[in-house]
Amino acid sequence: MAFAAVRGDLDCSICLITYTDPVMLRCGHNFCRLCIGRVLDTQDGAGVYSCPECREEYQERPALMRDIALRNLMENILLTPPTPTETGICCTYCVDSAVPAVRSCLHCEASLCDKHLRAHSKSPEHVLSEPGTSLEKRKCSVHKKMLEYYCPEDAACICVYCAAGEHRGHRVEMLHEAFRNNKKKLRNVLQKLMTKREKTEERVQRVEERWRKAQEKAAREAERVTALFTDIRRQLDDLEKRVLSEISRQEERESLSLSALIHQLELKKDELSRKMRHIEELCKMADPLTVLQEPDTGDLCDPEEGGGDEDTGGHDRQLHDVDDLDVAVISDTFRTLCDIISGIRSGIYEEDPTAILLDVNTAANNLLISDDLKTATWINKNQNRPETSERFQYYQVMSSRRFSSGRHYWDVEISSTRYWRVGMCYSSIDRRGGQSYIGYNNKSWSLRRYNSKYSVMHDNKEVLLPDSIFSDRVRICLDYKAGQLSFYELCDPIRHLHTFTATFTEPLHAAVSVNEGHISIKWE
Repeated sequence: MAFAAVRGDLDCSICLITYTDPVMLRCGHNFCRLCIGRVLDTQDGAGVYSCPECREEYQERPALMRDIALRNLMENILLTPPTPTETGICCTYCVDSAVPAVRSCLHCEASLCDKHLRAHSKSPEHVLSEPGTSLEKRKCSVHKKMLEYYCPEDAACICVYCAAGEHRGHRVEMLHEAFRNNKKKLRNVLQKLMTKREKTEERVQRVEERWRKAQEKAAREAERVTALFTDIRRQLDDLEKRVLSEISRQEERESLSLSALIHQLELKKDELSRKMRHIEELCKMADPLTVLQEPDTGDLCDPEEGGGDEDTGGHDRQLHDVDDLDVAVISDTFRTLCDIISGIRSGIYEEDPTAILLDVNTAANNLLISDDLKTATWINKNQNRPETSERFQYYQVMSSRRFSSGRHYWDVEISSTRYWRVGMCYSSIDRRGGQSYIGYNNKSWSLRRYNSKYSVMHDNKEVLLPDSIFSDRVRICLDYKAGQLSFYELCDPIRHLHTFTATFTEPLHAAVSVNEGHISIKWE
């Protein structure tokens, strides 16, 4: 194949066959001496000469310089016949042995080796081409003549009879000219395709890089969350063991105290039973002297007197003094659980969201800001605050706190309003005009409700959410370093709504916009 490609470079662009006595013009293009001579002869009357290849013009007939290097190269290649495996076509006239063909004559419908090619006719009707087995394809299927022309209108190769017949009146080109023009078009298309491929490769690299970063981030997050939950389980296990151990200790202590008290009461019960039996025996006696002379009969006959109440009260005091199960331990457990939950939050979010307060200096004059700076309410009354460059013109306010690092989250509660926006913005956001609404510019990101439609917006580009939001609470999560701002609906279970991805270039402020009703910033 390389051999055939080199041979193709040795064809004259005028006659389309191998150079015969190659000469060169000053522009560097080569032609057969006879071919270029005929072309220059036709240009004699025009007063200007031009190269058939590059159209460079000459005021005088250009001198033809013999290209010795090309001639020697051509002769060396032509004297080295290709191997049969390169073409697979043998010379038609070498009947004694299979000699590889180097060219095929379309006029003779024969393939020629290098020896027979030298002796072959050089007349124009004998058109030579690369060796081929199907020469019939190069002839008109109707007139059986050589396909020498090309009709661009019908995109068909035609013979001389076709050009004078059914293609009469069409713009017809010589086959080699059409071939040259088509190659130029193909080169232009190839160049465009190469450019597109390079751009596509660059996009693939960017996507692969982003994919790699996403995988790395996912792996880091998975490792962090696994470690966090492992620590949570360890803390819960330790807490459970500690509480169960305390409950067991209290139970054992109370059991010992109650066991001792039960033993004392059992002894007391036995003593009372003995006295009851003795009294019953006395009651059965008929001899008065025996009964009256019985020692301690007074104590036996009046159990209400003496130490009866005192004994009972003593046992009651003993029972009261026995410690009950200390439920304060369980309450302390819940406090410890709250500490663990706080630790979980601090492991996920680096900052405490409680410090997010609304900045009255930025609040529009139709917004009422609560005393605790956590609620913005739309009212149909001008607040007459001073008009400054910080203040929004319409229905909007942002937080006094700004974020330039870390992970943060906060919740907002929306009440009695069909028109609201929540999100974040740079402090450099416009404060006046319709473009000042969060999401309507490239300096803010928002979740929005307008009538019954929910959407997210950035740089005035809106993306409708597929589902409605039924909860009146929304969570906003910011990961500044990762460049992510996420919105969640606080329902059961919590539902992810949308995540913006950006490269934040300024500190961010929380921002809310409300028309009818109010919005409050909440935290757990």
